[in-house]
Amino acid sequence: MNSNLLQTPIDYLKGVGPSRAELLRKELGVRTYQDLINLFPNRYIDKTNYYKINQLQRNSSDVQIIGKIVHLKMVDQKRGKRLVAKFIDETGELELVWFRGHKWIREHLKINTPYVIFGKVNYYNSYSMPHPEMELLEEHQKNIRIAMQAIYPSTEKLSARGITNRVVHKMLQQLFLETGGKFYETLSDNILSELKLLPKDKAVFNIHFPESQELLARAQYRLKFEELFYTQLQLITKNLLHKQQIKGFPFTEVGDFFNIFYQKHLPFDLTNAQKRVVKEIRSDLGSHAQMNRLLQGDVGSGKTIVALLTMLLALDNGFQACLMAPTAILANQHYIGIQELVKDLDISVKLLMGSTKTKARRILHEELESGELQILIGTHAVLEDKVKFKNLGLAIIDEQHRFGVAQRAKLWKKNVLPPHILVMTATPIPRTLAMSLYGDLDISVIDELPPGRKAIKTVHRYDSNRLKVFQFLREEIAKGRQVYIVYPLIQESEAMDYKDLMDGYESISRSFPMPEYQISIVHGQMKPADKDYEMERFVKAETQIMVATTVIEVGVNIPNASTMIIESAERFGLSQLHQLRGRVGRGAKQSFCILMTSHKLSNDSKTRLETMVRTNDGFEIAEVDLKLRGPGDLMGTQQSGVLNLKIADIIKDNDILKIARHYAIQILKADPGLQDKKHKTLANTYSQLIKHKNIWNYIS
Repeated sequence: MNSNLLQTPIDYLKGVGPSRAELLRKELGVRTYQDLINLFPNRYIDKTNYYKINQLQRNSSDVQIIGKIVHLKMVDQKRGKRLVAKFIDETGELELVWFRGHKWIREHLKINTPYVIFGKVNYYNSYSMPHPEMELLEEHQKNIRIAMQAIYPSTEKLSARGITNRVVHKMLQQLFLETGGKFYETLSDNILSELKLLPKDKAVFNIHFPESQELLARAQYRLKFEELFYTQLQLITKNLLHKQQIKGFPFTEVGDFFNIFYQKHLPFDLTNAQKRVVKEIRSDLGSHAQMNRLLQGDVGSGKTIVALLTMLLALDNGFQACLMAPTAILANQHYIGIQELVKDLDISVKLLMGSTKTKARRILHEELESGELQILIGTHAVLEDKVKFKNLGLAIIDEQHRFGVAQRAKLWKKNVLPPHILVMTATPIPRTLAMSLYGDLDISVIDELPPGRKAIKTVHRYDSNRLKVFQFLREEIAKGRQVYIVYPLIQESEAMDYKDLMDGYESISRSFPMPEYQISIVHGQMKPADKDYEMERFVKAETQIMVATTVIEVGVNIPNASTMIIESAERFGLSQLHQLRGRVGRGAKQSFCILMTSHKLSNDSKTRLETMVRTNDGFEIAEVDLKLRGPGDLMGTQQSGVLNLKIADIIKDNDILKIARHYAIQILKADPGLQDKKHKTLANTYSQLIKHKNIWNYIS
């Protein structure tokens, strides 16, 4: 088959024409024959079953019945008339009803002749079927081949303009006639035989006109595998190219900074997970290629110590390191933490933020350029053009989803060869999504908490239990502990949120009166200086209760805070609840998270709350979150392009994704350039993919 034929504009398909083509383009993005082939059905109706009238249920599902019309009549109604037919089989009778098209129907219907009818059944005192699909039994038996009927995506405009499901079917039948149903194979012989996949022609035919349930399932598997395989091939090739083409500084030395710190100043033994990650990073740094690694670790899993050990390796090899955080609070916290850890080593560490005074900045710039300053910690201020390093060898980015790609690229330009990049996140990205979204990054995971950390106890309480909850807080405060009380913040209604927060603050002030209790309050409408002042009071334990909106979500580290109360917890997403919970449990004492809600909860809200109570595992929570929200919402992946999948679903088809990734890795390991003649099909298909940027433009 000529591949150019599939690029023919849809206008030229018999039965389409310019006005229908325009609608198909606007409503479904169908521009070419290729696009129509790749308009995959959302569901199928099984036409292999026939019901008897006495088997009908009141569940308004689609049914198929064999019988005959014995009587036709017109019935007056408030507006116009309806045509009613009495339809019988050997077990009973039902009414067929038409509200329009009466003349044509009366002329064409045959009385006392066997028909197969298909449609939704309604029940009001007796069964009726409005506007049934009808086919003479004799014709139906000739066409029995299509047992399962595909139902295609549609819109109101398409239905209003007469482009029904039946019309889309006809278009596809015409297309198969014109192309002869022949499609280029896009997978290699060994993949097809090892996985027993259907050939391309058969898969495409059975996705639109399934010959049986079994062939439909095999066609779906084949096309999902193909889509995920080429997505993975693209990501892994990008990763390999990155390693081949982008040279990095080889850090061959493991010297005094690393060894002395590791042997004498490490505040606690590393967990096995931390040791494994440090090993993965060391192997990258010694490989002559630029490291591009994502480090995932749940809140409190000890990413900072791994980051510091990586920086010490840079210093041992004569390079500078920098760590960039998304907020001033977080940058400051990293600075204090790292300063404390290296205080007995002769290392120069400084902090650069938007608020850093001009004089201090000037000194800092000079020390960076001379190489005297070894570790720079900062916010976006690090990216300014004025900030020049003598030899930046490592850049660490914390909570990377807060930074754009363009901002990360700026860091690359801070040296002749790009520095090694370590990206850290405490937002667990489900493994399924990480494989698709960050397939071009190497991924390390810290999946165990340091010893001595107690799991946070999480409970769900209704507003009616508030008095008991307040009593519990008094007991915790009496032990010298501190408490967070967080209110939701939803941008659309800041006024309402502010009112919720202030109402809450007043009722808490009444229950926890001064001078016995001191309360801090932090919200988005405060001036930064006031916010910092209130935070500072809480950090110094001058206040026992912090009432806040979600501004405290990321990175605040107060080991003495042992209880987190989340008000209207049903208004938060799962990953946000998990992040907030991570603000407590930072000391050795038992910590608690109390989720407060009203009694009115949706099913999704119930699932979220049950998940939070059941587990502290960020990855499990992220998987549930992904199932509830779908991949589009998570991490703003709509823009990533990678996840613009037509038939596969990275959540439901996780197993196929793993197999596809495995095959892509094996093939590229053995034959990185796809030069081997047995990979010729893959190479051709892949080069088309790169050219068109859209997987389905070339896959047929």
